[in-house]
Amino acid sequence: MATLLLALAVGCTGLYAGFMLIFQTGIMPALARLTDPEFVTAMRRINEYVPRPVFLTVFLGVIAFPAAAFFVPQDGRTDTQKWLVLAGLVCAVLNHAVTIGGNIPLNTALAASEKAPAGDPSVVRSAFEKRWNGFHRVRTALIVLAFGLLTAAAVLPQGT
Repeated sequence: MATLLLALAVGCTGLYAGFMLIFQTGIMPALARLTDPEFVTAMRRINEYVPRPVFLTVFLGVIAFPAAAFFVPQDGRTDTQKWLVLAGLVCAVLNHAVTIGGNIPLNTALAASEKAPAGDPSVVRSAFEKRWNGFHRVRTALIVLAFGLLTAAAVLPQGT
């Protein structure tokens, strides 16, 4: 069971790391080329459509599977593997802390600005983009690191 949980942790974290990395290297640079009104509208729509069931399942799995893999005992797992799983879990939790404490409040403010009378898109964008990208760089690095740590734990030979 612990091996299956670790495989699920690696798979789920890999999917999420890939999503974060594509946003970092492809989507946000493409959106940066848009005009202020286009950028603001695009980010609002992305923020409406991303938190759907499949995304939320992966988002929660990034914490649940590494935690389960760490706490479910496995004969033969080395101390190094256990520490790698724990370190991966810590990175995933920190990723979520940045998301919940940084990116989500900015997303919420961006959505609320749509209802504000005569919200100037350049002002809205300047209050959002640089800060959101800063938080996103941190959370991307954390989840890519989590994926690497969990993968290392999965591929290291077990002890006897």
